[in-house]
Amino acid sequence: MNRQLSDKISQEGKPIPAARFGIGDVVRHRLFDFRGVIFDVDPEFANSEEWYESIPEEIRPAKDQPFYHLLAENSESSYVAYVSQQNLVHDEDAEEIDHPAIDGLFDRFAEGRYRLRREHRH
Repeated sequence: MNRQLSDKISQEGKPIPAARFGIGDVVRHRLFDFRGVIFDVDPEFANSEEWYESIPEEIRPAKDQPFYHLLAENSESSYVAYVSQQNLVHDEDAEEIDHPAIDGLFDRFAEGRYRLRREHRH
């Protein structure tokens, strides 16, 4: 896939990559065993510095890339995750996510992605 650059510039003055995934996409983490559905996108890192510093330095992602809010699941639980673009891939399983908040945000699952409820669309 070609990597497009957006017209946005990071605080460091570098171009910010365009978002590779959209709301409703089902994705999988590259390093950890969980998957989820995207419900929000930040063009670049927008969480606390404390959260960022808690990531081990050897796997800490760059801040100047899109970050995604996920309704996530693993074999043990459901939760909300915040993940950098570099650590996500499309989930090829095309199976639904088992998360209790899905029905509040999305109205259906078809062709491997979720459709946002009308009241949440802009």
